[in-house]
This record gives sequence, structure tokens and C-alpha cells, in this order.
Amino acid sequence: MNKKFPFLVLVLLLITINSHANDRYPTSLAKSSTSVADYVHYTTVGQLGLTITNFGVIGEGYNNPNQPSCKYKQYPDNLKEQVEHMSYGGLWVGAKVNGEKRVSTGVVDGVFDYGAEGFEFTDNGDSIFERSSIPTSKVYSPYAISHQDFKATFHDQGSVINHSPLDIQVDMTTYTWNYSFTEAFVILNYHISNIGSQTLEDVFVGIWADAAVGNMNYTSIYEPGGGWSWYDNQNGFDESIFDPIPDDAFQGLERDIAYQFDQDGDNGYAQSYVGFTFLGTETVPRAYWDTHYNQWKWNTSLDQDYPEYYMPITDEERYEKLSNSVAKHKGEDNYTAEGYPAKSASWMILVSAGPFGTQPANNDSTSWEIQPGQSIDVAFAIVCGAWANEGAEDSEARRSLLRVNADWAQKAFNGEDVNGNGRLDEGIQEDQDGDGVLDRFVLPAPPPSPKLHVVPEKNKVTLYWNNIPEFAEDPISREKDFEGYKVYARRKTSQLEAEWTLLATFDLKNELGYNTGFDYIRIKDEFGDPSYEIFGQDTFYYKFENANLLNGWPDKNIFSITSYDQGDERTGLAQLESSQLENKITVITGQQSIEDEVSEVGVYPNPYRINALWDGSGVRDRMVWFTGLPSEATIRIFTISGELVKSIEHDAQSYSGSETNRLQEGLSSSTAYSGGEHAWDLITDDDQALATGIYIFAVENKASGFTKTGRFLVIK
Repeated sequence: MNKKFPFLVLVLLLITINSHANDRYPTSLAKSSTSVADYVHYTTVGQLGLTITNFGVIGEGYNNPNQPSCKYKQYPDNLKEQVEHMSYGGLWVGAKVNGEKRVSTGVVDGVFDYGAEGFEFTDNGDSIFERSSIPTSKVYSPYAISHQDFKATFHDQGSVINHSPLDIQVDMTTYTWNYSFTEAFVILNYHISNIGSQTLEDVFVGIWADAAVGNMNYTSIYEPGGGWSWYDNQNGFDESIFDPIPDDAFQGLERDIAYQFDQDGDNGYAQSYVGFTFLGTETVPRAYWDTHYNQWKWNTSLDQDYPEYYMPITDEERYEKLSNSVAKHKGEDNYTAEGYPAKSASWMILVSAGPFGTQPANNDSTSWEIQPGQSIDVAFAIVCGAWANEGAEDSEARRSLLRVNADWAQKAFNGEDVNGNGRLDEGIQEDQDGDGVLDRFVLPAPPPSPKLHVVPEKNKVTLYWNNIPEFAEDPISREKDFEGYKVYARRKTSQLEAEWTLLATFDLKNELGYNTGFDYIRIKDEFGDPSYEIFGQDTFYYKFENANLLNGWPDKNIFSITSYDQGDERTGLAQLESSQLENKITVITGQQSIEDEVSEVGVYPNPYRINALWDGSGVRDRMVWFTGLPSEATIRIFTISGELVKSIEHDAQSYSGSETNRLQEGLSSSTAYSGGEHAWDLITDDDQALATGIYIFAVENKASGFTKTGRFLVIK
């Protein structure tokens, strides 16, 4: 991607990405940028983890096992649910400039370097900006639209071989929510501006995707001989009707979901769909634009099996694909019932829509244009959904969950336009805020989850939370409709098979629910009056204790507190609950810090026997805990003959378990420790596994200089 700007001094950034069995994408991508090409951001608040870049590309190419490309579910209850769906995707924009058909593309088949035709966008010098509408988020902003907005800007004004740029700037914003009904999609909104001097006629915008559905826990691309295949996928195009309000006069619109699936589902490990759908635009009425679908085999410009399904090579061919759909062959051999290729392969997807512009270019509005300085907005959604049944063949019934999730993406885009007809209707009171403007990206919403603080102790954890949800307004009704809190725990195992357990529900005393009130959880002073606790800068009004927990278990205790609303009988909307993902926190219970000179220090388990229940399979996946520690200490381990084998620095405030493998595998990014314990993987300072024997340890309190000693036994 060696980008050339005649007016800038260029810095070449080499992005080196870990690659093992990935034979499609190179181990390094060269990206020219005035600052930094941002390829490390991915959506985290929902179940769909999608990598977003600031140069027109989505996905990360299945090159980094620690970063999702297009993974659903990224927080699974079962490893069979953790499916990747797309390696790379990218924005395509086509238009006519003085009659010449031009297309600017983020990425195409087989192109990895800027300067090569097809890799044609670059950032404007800024990395991705993140903001959130969640009040407790570190990146909270009153201007955020969703629970996680990503914003980036890029353009096509570079020198690319065999390509004439459109001279456009793209301001991209992605929207993601963490509600259970929105966790399976990401919306991409593109604000496309004509920054050149020529008028752009009949603009078509599309998403190209190298979709490839597979579960890395079953067929890993990251391991030689891992069984990964690019060539066992099949595509389709769902044109069924979505009618948000079946009883009104508007009859709904076609869903137009371009989708892909693994043909046999990989023994239950890849029974999932990925879909790409165009949601709409503001400038051109619905009657004047249409959605188009194309597919072709990876890097195949001539297909003898399916001649019409060819990879476009020139700008003219790409524009033709953007502005037309591939022909369907219903009832013919080697085609599906819907008329698309029945043979599995490495199929590309291109879903597009247009023509777009800011004003008609002719009298009948069949042609549109964007004059210099003008802009349009278009929105797409990437959607995933598990197979609704285990049928051997793709069907409408098996795609039902994909449709449900795509419908919620469409509802999110529609916003106040509840029936989806593109305007505000007075009869069904769509203008919720009364400003006469159709507001997009508005969803019914539960109150946000509260701010959660945990205090781990020996065999116990206390959860503290604030009362922010009680003052939240629903974005649709504009009413405060908070009803209560739910406390959840999750006994997570390394197999990821345990789901959330509801520990308790507390709700307001009114005509709804259990009417428990909040007296049981309310923090009180010595006189029994309502009070509060302060941790850091935050004030907390409620607490809940969970006891009889096992100390030291990695990834065993995860907690979350959600809030829920009252629902709406008038509209038939059920009670909505915030997501457990919003404030989930992993807790490792254990002894808190002890500063006195009387209490004993210790080790557990003692004796330690190799392959303890909490150990992993490798020599570095073992673990013991030192307990009874002061807040700051030096731990020294000696052989029985006095040889120092390990020295460990302990700081309760900063301890994160980062030097111990078992505390890193599967733990969430937010983990609370008790402060008086420190784990050790039994690897010496000489990088050797500890041998069988008796060992002496000494704990020096850094504040007082006092040292306590003990011993433990290792049995292999």
C-alpha cells in the first residue's frame, strides 16, 4: 500500500501480523499513512466482534488469533457458538465522472498493498475515535448514538496504478449496542462527501466481503494441519419481506440480505450465518434506488461452472457489478432453488445500492448527482445468526434467527420511522420528540446497567452499585421507566459451558413484579438510615454479598448487575433488561492484605501435586497462591539448602496476575483480586520448572521490613 502524496512526507508503516496456516493473506501488510493505520479496534459491547479500520477495510484477515475479525459469539456459553465469519471486507463506491465510470475500493480479491489497483483508501492522519452512550463508560459522551461508536475518516485522493479517484472523503461511524436483541449486528454509516471539482453522477455504494465461516476451536487457521478450509461455503440472497407493522397501510420492504454459511456446519461447530444488508439513505426516496447482489469465487475472473459469476477487474466492470444484480437461474442444474450456485467454494459477496445523490440529474429522478462540496449518507449492517435448526439444507426456517437480527438492525436504522416507510406518520405518533425531524438510530432501551464495584475477601465477595439507572429516560417514550435490578453470577469453566445464574431480583414496590423493594440491599448507617459508600470518585448506594466461594480459582466467579424497565402495555413491548456484558467483572476471592506481624503467611494448595484441578495442560499452566501478604511485599522462595530459586514483587494496588498463564486464559479484561494473595506458576528465575521437594519462602513487608516465613511441598 505504498501511498504517494506529492504534498506530504510519507511514513511507511509495516503492519506485521501473526500468521500460521493462513495461505490467503500475507504475514505483513504495508500501509502508507500520515500518522498510523488503525487496525486494532474491534467492537466489544455486543456478541459480534468486528474489526474496524480507518482506511476503508473491515475485518483483520484471520491473522491475529487474539483479535476477532467478524466473530459471533465472541463471549460464548459454548465453544461451538464461537464462530468467525469474514476475513476481510471493504467499502466500494462507484460513480460516473463526465461519463467515465470510476470505482474506489477499500479492498478487492488478492490485493494487499496500497498503490495496487483495488486498495484505494487511506486515513486522514487520525486513528479511530471511540465514544459511548453508557453513562458509566470510560468513553461516555452525550453525543454518542450507541453503546459503542467508532468514528474514522479516510479518502481516495492518492496515486494508484490504473485508477482514477472519485475525490471523495468518507466519514464512517459504526454503531453497536449490548442489548440481547441487538448483540448480533454492527451498523456502518458512511457520510460520503464530494471533495473534488467534478460532479459525481449515479453513485452506487457497496460492501465487498471475503466471507468464510468457520470455528477456530474446531478447524483452526492458526495451526498447521488445523483443518481450515476456505472452500466449503455457500451463498444466498434473502429477498423476503420485512413489515414492522403488519396492520398498517405500508406493506413493508424486501430484506435483501446477502448471506453465507458453512455448507455442512462442521459437525455443529460452524452452524451460523453471516449477512450483509443495506439499511437506507436520507437523500434519495426509496422509490428511486434499489439493492443489488453479486457473488464470485475468490480471485476468479473466468468461471467455467458459473460464467456470469466472475470477479470484476476494471473500474467499468466493478461499476457494472455495483449497479446490477447477477442473474438468477431458478430450476437449473447446479443452482439452488433461489437460483444461486449450489456448489460450495470460496465465494465473495458484494451487496450494493443506488443510484444516490443529493439531487436528481434528470426530470424523472432516475439519475442522481452529487455536486462538489455536497454529501450523502448511506448505512449498511453486518449481521450474524445461528442456524435456527439443524436441517441439512439452507432454508427460510433455518435462517429465521438471521432474519430476526437483521430486522432489529433495520429497526435501529429506522428509528422514529416505526413502520419503515421513510417518513414520519402522524397517525401512529412516530415523532417521539415532536421536533418534526426523523431521528435515526433510536431503539427502545432498558435503563443502563449500574456502575459496579467489587470487594473480594476470603471465600466471599461484596458487590456495590450506584443508582444511575433509576433516573434514565427511555429514548422512545421519553419516560423514566426503571423497575429493578438483577444480580447474576457465572461459574465459568475453561470449557465455557456455564451460563449466567440469577442470584437475586429486586424491584420497586408498585403494581408490577415482586414488589421486594430495595431495603435488603440498601447501604445503611449505624442508625439504620439509608447511607452510601465511596470508592474512588464513585458513590454507591446498594450492596449484595455472595459467600461460600472457592479462593484462588481462575475464571470461576464472574458477576454482573443489570437493570430492567417496566415494559409498555400500550405498545405490547415486554420488559427490557440491560446486558450482563455491560459491567461484568471477574473476581478471584482470597485473603485481603494483612499488615500485622502476628498473622501467618501461607501457600495453597500445600502440598502441591502436579496436575491440580485448576492447572492447565502445559508446564507453565501450573499455579500456587501465597496468602496472608501485606499490601507491598517481596516474596523469596528457597530450596531446603538455602538456594534462592525465585523472587517475586507483590503490590496489591497494581497486581493483575499477568505473569501467571492460568490467570490470563479466558479471564475478562476487568478482574478484581483480594490484595493479600499472589499467584506463582512454579517457574524459577532461571526459567526452569520447580522440582519435587520441600521449599522455604520468606515474605518481607516493604513498609515495616518485618519478614515472615513458611514452607511448602511440591509433589510430581
